Amino acid sequence: QVQLVESGGRLVQAGDSLGLSCAASGLTFSMYAMGWFRQAPGKEREFVAAISWSGGSTYYADSVKGRFTISRDNAMNTMYLQMDSLKPEDTAVYYCAIAPSSRWSMIFRVMAYNYWGQGTQVTVSS
Repeated sequence: QVQLVESGGRLVQAGDSLGLSCAASGLTFSMYAMGWFRQAPGKEREFVAAISWSGGSTYYADSVKGRFTISRDNAMNTMYLQMDSLKPEDTAVYYCAIAPSSRWSMIFRVMAYNYWGQGTQVTVSS
């Protein structure tokens, strides 16, 4: 059974940094691309960042480029999202998800992903 568990979300102030983790189990982690999405109240789930199976390729939404860094440790079956210079508009529930590597060309789309975590709340106060 595939399981993704996010952690690290909390209340921070604008300008702060925060790191999220996503621990995966029940699959061969290193074979899959992974991504982070977020969803604010009343809004659709939106793409944040993605990383290829090897970590050699990454892709970011324009809204977080230069502020967020995605990484992974295949030995630990864990993906990370380092968020710097946080803004109030970054407030959302953050989800990690896993996708077949064959879907890299559409990795920014929700439909590319097979499995999702339960989410972790990030709140950025102004």
